[in-house]
Amino acid sequence: MLGSARKGEVHLRALDRVTEQTRTRFGLGQETVVLVSEIACSLPGCPPLETVVVFWTVAGVRHRFKIFKTVVEITAEDLPYAWQMRSLAAAEGFDLDCC
Repeated sequence: MLGSARKGEVHLRALDRVTEQTRTRFGLGQETVVLVSEIACSLPGCPPLETVVVFWTVAGVRHRFKIFKTVVEITAEDLPYAWQMRSLAAAEGFDLDCC
């Protein structure tokens, strides 16, 4: 959070906006934990900054997706479609660090 505070109010508002867009897109209530993080990628061919969104449903299933843009650049159209929610669920034993 300290890194986000240094980026300024625009960045913090963008984090909140993407969180709410994710809640709306997937029909998630306020009780659902949604985390939005902008991270640096050092892998070859990877954009310098990308945004990762993770949320847990009430049933405890973790879902995750990446958007290869900074959080400030993201619009609702960049989020996966609601019908893709099932494919965003983390499979048991699946390594999610790769993509």
